[in-house]
Amino acid sequence: MASDKEYLDYILEQLSKADGITYKPMMGEYILYCRGKIFGGIYDNRFLVKPTKSAKELMPDAESALPYEGAKEMLLADNVEDKDFLRDLINAICEDLPEKKKTKRN
Repeated sequence: MASDKEYLDYILEQLSKADGITYKPMMGEYILYCRGKIFGGIYDNRFLVKPTKSAKELMPDAESALPYEGAKEMLLADNVEDKDFLRDLINAICEDLPEKKKTKRN
């Protein structure tokens, strides 16, 4: 089942306190980026984030979920009403993630 653009818009509004949030549509779902790093996405109208150390600490009771069959497990972010919490969560996840690798172009 594809995600609704309305749900994406809602989540983006809830993430409005976090800096550098962008997204890309992909096969009916949406990949979410923070300062160029993939931190999560919208899958089947669920807001899922990467299970980094900080994400697990900030959401110790979060449910694990598969974004799609064959994918790595992610964490279901269900406290989407709290914009301050989401800002802190996304910033912490982005700090945990490695810098983007620079690719050589010939």
